[in-house]
Amino acid sequence: MGRHSLPDQYAAGGTAPRRRDLRRPGPRRRTRRRTVAVATVLVLAVAGGTAAAVKGGLLSFGSSCQDDPVRLTLAASPDLAPALEAAAKRARDADLTSDGRCVAVTVRAREPYKVAATLLAGEDPEAQVWVPDSEVWIQRLTADGGTAQVSTVGQVASTPVGVAMVPAAAKSLGWPKKTYGWLELAGAGLRGDSLRLGAADPARSATGLLALTRMSSAAAGAEGGDTRAAALMKALSQRVSDSDGQVLDTLPRDSSGTEQGNPKRNQALVVSEQAAYTYNSGADGGGSLDFFYPKDGSPRLDHPYTLLEETGLTTDESRAALRFMSYLRDPRQQRLLERYGFRTSDDEVSDALVARAGGSSPQPYAQPPGRPASEVAVQEALGVWTITVQSARITTVVDASASMSEPVPGTGRSRMDVTKASLLQALATFTPEDEIGLWDFSTKLDGDKDYRVRVPTERLGAPKGEGTQRDRLSAAFGDLAPVPDGATGLYDTTLAAYKAATASYAKGKFNALVILTDGVNEDPGSISRTDLIARLERLTSPVRPVPLIMIAVGPDADREEADRIAEATGGSGHEVTDPSQIQSVILKAIVEAGTPGRRG
Repeated sequence: MGRHSLPDQYAAGGTAPRRRDLRRPGPRRRTRRRTVAVATVLVLAVAGGTAAAVKGGLLSFGSSCQDDPVRLTLAASPDLAPALEAAAKRARDADLTSDGRCVAVTVRAREPYKVAATLLAGEDPEAQVWVPDSEVWIQRLTADGGTAQVSTVGQVASTPVGVAMVPAAAKSLGWPKKTYGWLELAGAGLRGDSLRLGAADPARSATGLLALTRMSSAAAGAEGGDTRAAALMKALSQRVSDSDGQVLDTLPRDSSGTEQGNPKRNQALVVSEQAAYTYNSGADGGGSLDFFYPKDGSPRLDHPYTLLEETGLTTDESRAALRFMSYLRDPRQQRLLERYGFRTSDDEVSDALVARAGGSSPQPYAQPPGRPASEVAVQEALGVWTITVQSARITTVVDASASMSEPVPGTGRSRMDVTKASLLQALATFTPEDEIGLWDFSTKLDGDKDYRVRVPTERLGAPKGEGTQRDRLSAAFGDLAPVPDGATGLYDTTLAAYKAATASYAKGKFNALVILTDGVNEDPGSISRTDLIARLERLTSPVRPVPLIMIAVGPDADREEADRIAEATGGSGHEVTDPSQIQSVILKAIVEAGTPGRRG
């Protein structure tokens, strides 16, 4: 935790009363009695006057530690904010102190994706402490060298993610005795209109993203996994809401849980246990949701307690923030969090909490939390979601210089062979509505030009001869080969490909240009890097964005140069030491390009 040492543990701000010596020399006993009598009268008179003055608001003793508190603003995810507001009020009433000063915490409910966007843009979040609902938002800040200064010092509470259903729908699936995995639940909810499944947008909701990651992982292990995952995401995208709170508003309003004739209403939702608990506890819910805990594991929202050091957190504020965190671990505050539907222990699960959320045996609600999804898995799922939901138009430009014939250590294959395999793997994640094309480049490739259009950028499902655009691309990827004695003609190729990509911009789709190179520009007759960057900046349009995603492959590529060139278009530069990482990097770059306020 660095400089964040623990503050004192005093429960109140008062100091011990000073001992006064009552033995003192004085006059004779009679005089002393008279003095005591006079003093008593004066004390009574003063006390009466003081009481009247205090009652009238004219006097204030000013001895409370609340006169000079350490003030903290805590931005909390909307699910946790009410519980933290109640805890903060308790702390003020109890005169909770840090180093002898009261701790005054103001809690503000903020959607985590909005706070993350604010921090990524380098703007002031107007808070010193942030408690998002999941660690995935912290990963978003620090991914790929992000500069946001944050420090996570613990978790406040947790809640598992599952699928809640109206009773009629749950009964049709055999709840609670029958258990399902994520893929089975999603499949049941997305099969026609028999059981409509809704979720919050994974780009804005950790609940939606963590569930999507589990579904994607499950699909990857099934036959035709990539195609199945893309189809699942496409169907789910038709019923997403902007936030976790809004998704609950899509449930039927009638008691039957069907609301016939209104196809906009969902019968099943991807939500947290705590969200179901709150809904069932309210007047609108009335205990009307049953809860499935997937047998292949429920991801958890872990609510990390995070200090925002970018806001200029002072030592007093830092220590006060830690003091409030330790206060939340007190058994009384733990019980408070449980009353709001949160879990405070992975070892002990309250049956009453589960029952209120709609859970029941033998649903595996007490199953220990599994290993959280890796950052790579989360980024890949979100990347596939982005291009699946929005549809994409992407031109891929591959280095075909002689150096691509160099072997990749430990694989027995060349850089080009591993690159082709990774591109074919990435191609499988795109849907028939996505538009993908292929160029390659090298000196001595096509007369005076350093580049060649192998397959024009068109819709993957479009018929091409006896097959489709996807078939044509797959064959072209397989035919890629290094050019003997060819050098890296990077600058002219980048400019030509970017001109083509911006000229053919497809409105309503995610447009991008992906360039893979294993070296630096080696064409002495090309434009300079300075000229290239200037021309790219002139071609870039905020209303028709085409981010350049430049991937430096292998030890000879220049990541710094890739960054500088890509940033001119609002894109990003990346580096991979092994071409097999290309698919993950492309998906990650797509996520970054679609993140508002993302800083390079």
